[in-house]
Parts: sequence; structure tokens; C-alpha cells
Amino acid sequence: MKKLVELEVGTSGVIVRVMGEGKVRRRLFDMGVTPRASFFVRKKAPLGDPIEITIRGYELTLRKEEAELVMVNVEGEEND
Repeated sequence: MKKLVELEVGTSGVIVRVMGEGKVRRRLFDMGVTPRASFFVRKKAPLGDPIEITIRGYELTLRKEEAELVMVNVEGEEND
């Protein structure tokens, strides 16, 4: 498992867990960032903030702090 923030552009995978509490976690869920959702990393700013992903058929931009809370399995890698 890796954090979404650690991935490079062009990486695909599946969300495993969303950490955090309260409003931040609820906001991620409301945007469709939920366990078992597939995603693709489209763009990443030079310093890693923000990150743009495709999830559930639309483009979503996440701040680095939000992407730190999303644990994922990368397509083609062994699952931990």
C-alpha cells in the first residue's frame, strides 16, 4: 500500500482506505474518494501540490494534505 501523494503521473490503482477524521474525511467521501474506487493520476504540480486524478469518470484536484490521507494499491504491484 502507498499514499496517493507518493504516486507518479500515469499511475493507476484502487483506493484501499481513507484516513483522517471529521470534515476532511467527509469531504473526500463526498467527492467520490472511497474504498474500492479506481483512479488514474493525470497531473502533478512541480512541487507535488496539487494532484489531479481521474476518478469515477471525472477529474478531481486534491491538495497534497488530502492526498496524504488516501491509501492505495497500485495496478501491477504486489499488494501488502
